[in-house]
Amino acid sequence: MLDRLPELIDPLSFADKHSELSGQIKLKSLSRLAPLLKDDAGVATVELFFSRHGRLASIEGKIAATLNVACQNCLNAMDLHIENNIKLGIVNSLDEADRLPEDYEPLLVGEGKIPLKDIVEDELLLALPDFPRHSEACFRTETSIDRQDSLDVEQSNSNNPFSILAKLKHTGVK
Repeated sequence: MLDRLPELIDPLSFADKHSELSGQIKLKSLSRLAPLLKDDAGVATVELFFSRHGRLASIEGKIAATLNVACQNCLNAMDLHIENNIKLGIVNSLDEADRLPEDYEPLLVGEGKIPLKDIVEDELLLALPDFPRHSEACFRTETSIDRQDSLDVEQSNSNNPFSILAKLKHTGVK
């Protein structure tokens, strides 16, 4: 079992050897995930088990991370814990992907090595909810009664096309 994660892996070779990988990858190294985060400090914890059952080479394991994202209700930062179990079937073509058992997701690889961080990043992106929100009710902290009153005054003083009619109504002109 490797405790230090390699940058590049050969999934088919690892599956033939029944290898195991565990370690951590810094979130700031995940370039596609970083723009979705409020703070890219932290790590993703990775535990992967490579195996081969007959012709099926697979990767099973768990990826966990605490991501600092923006709540889509209040836009404040929130920590979102993701713990995702993965079950990938290693395939070389789309035809092989169609023949995978239903509980496997395809991992399309060519010949040679692939970046391990790409697998981790893909799984984190897939596990990320479309609209992350606090589990409890949250409200925008800037909105207050005083601010709402000032907004109402600004709206009444603004150039309203019906303000002339309101003036006529109060002056009694017919």
